[in-house]
Amino acid sequence: MAKRTGPTNPLLKGLVQELRKKANEHGCNIWKRVADDLEKSSRKRRIINLYKINKATKENETVIVPGKVLSVGDIDHNITVAAFNFSDSALEKINKKGKAISITELIKKDPKGKKIRILG
Repeated sequence: MAKRTGPTNPLLKGLVQELRKKANEHGCNIWKRVADDLEKSSRKRRIINLYKINKATKENETVIVPGKVLSVGDIDHNITVAAFNFSDSALEKINKKGKAISITELIKKDPKGKKIRILG
């Protein structure tokens, strides 16, 4: 059995370290959980389409996807979606109605992780 090494992408490694640091500073488990999810192999990381995000969210909600957001479907209400990665067309569709941001931006905006849901 191969030894699990974690992510090799330097941006992802930095993000995981930042998430763990914020989790320890503020005592909030949401950042620890997102870091754990992002450390999984890329094949096990979450991938979610816009129609699922649209169905699972309410107006003005903030959600985080520890993985990639794809563009199948549409968003019909104002939401903020934070993810590690977005397809180009998903970014475009989200920004028409709501706001697509990086996980790093979300950490700066809400370091305590209040009123954020994990999807995927």
